[in-house]
Amino acid sequence: MKINLANIKKAQKLLNKSECVAIPTETVYGLAGNAYSDKACKKIYKIKKRPKNNPLIVHYLNNQILKKDCKFNNDFLKLYKVFCPGPITFILNLKKNSKISEIATNKKNTLAVRFPKHPVTRNLLKILDFPLAAPSANPSSKLSAVSSSDVRDDFGKKIKYVLEGGKSSIGLESTIVDIRNKPKILRLGGLEVSAIEKTLKKKVTINNNPSKVSSPGQLKLHYSPGIPIRLNVKNIKRKEAYLSIKKMKQNKSNYYFLSKNGNLREAAKNLYSTLRKIKKNRYKSIAVSKIPIKGLGKTINDRLRRASKF
Repeated sequence: MKINLANIKKAQKLLNKSECVAIPTETVYGLAGNAYSDKACKKIYKIKKRPKNNPLIVHYLNNQILKKDCKFNNDFLKLYKVFCPGPITFILNLKKNSKISEIATNKKNTLAVRFPKHPVTRNLLKILDFPLAAPSANPSSKLSAVSSSDVRDDFGKKIKYVLEGGKSSIGLESTIVDIRNKPKILRLGGLEVSAIEKTLKKKVTINNNPSKVSSPGQLKLHYSPGIPIRLNVKNIKRKEAYLSIKKMKQNKSNYYFLSKNGNLREAAKNLYSTLRKIKKNRYKSIAVSKIPIKGLGKTINDRLRRASKF
């Protein structure tokens, strides 16, 4: 897409003043602020109404800049080389002299870090003197935003500026992997677990439903459209929206599909925007057909399961 440098500089000016702006990424839009600034990080939590025990993901341009704040190991370097920039977040140990705000880490000695691929945000990171703390740009526990209009619908004028970047190409949050010891997945996301295992040449455990929140994206209620969701449904209730993985022969007004032919990557990209559409069309509940538990289908199932805790 065409890069608008004037818009990027406008975002830079606001971020330099510890204001918050919405930024586009390939996963979802983020609510960004200076990760070195307590003031900016406090604003992120306040605007999102985010629980203070839920740490923030910090976005960097590259690992050379990250060296100032975090310790590396071989597994990190292997995954970084193959998947970065891209939809993967790493849990790493902080260095003692790191300037990262304790508010962003919830006073932990670890940091969730990511290298976004979106060209608009990468151009922004190039001209900043600090990394960006940027959780998803949505009210806490609600659906993530995959377009600038989603952000405006959710926040109105509460956010100083929304940096335009089109619709997010992946549409699901990043996969979070704790890479400090034995690698383990803390949140399923836009990068398939099998790809991570293939790169590391070993099995990776999945622990994305812990009893205690240790990283972003682990709250039990999350990604909710604000109405009840029923999973693996065969019989639809009257006046209920029906969400299917692929287009069906029936063409009823309450039928919605994520992909024409059941493509899981396409379905993932369309998940949040379709759930938003159903909510705007004033349905009181959503029935979801069975979705394959493979590839990105695992992540789609995870998001719908968390959203169904409404």
